[in-house]
Amino acid sequence: QLHLVESGGGLVQPGGSLRLACVDSRGGFSKYGIGWFRQAPGKEREGVACINSHSDIPKYVDSVKGRFVISRNNSLNTAWLQMNSLNSGDTGIYYCAASNCLDQAPTSEGYYWGQGTQVTVAS
Repeated sequence: QLHLVESGGGLVQPGGSLRLACVDSRGGFSKYGIGWFRQAPGKEREGVACINSHSDIPKYVDSVKGRFVISRNNSLNTAWLQMNSLNSGDTGIYYCAASNCLDQAPTSEGYYWGQGTQVTVAS
């Protein structure tokens, strides 16, 4: 099992950047793919990015390709989501969770969810 805790959210102006972190405190991190998900107000949760346990071929939803980068360091039990060129459409609660990351694009399915971190893009 994993116990995931997200951090790094906040208020940022359009065009700005944030780096989210997802840390596992139980130690099984390296066995799982990890996904980042977000839920905007009034919208369903969507998968934003995912990466398998060996950091092969990260996957992104089309709306963030070229702007977001997912990475991980298994020795630190940590995954990150670097978010650049943020816009108002990126506003929402961001979650990390274990993810199979087997499809062509991230899905909304995950398990061992973190509590989420709020990202607000506004001027």
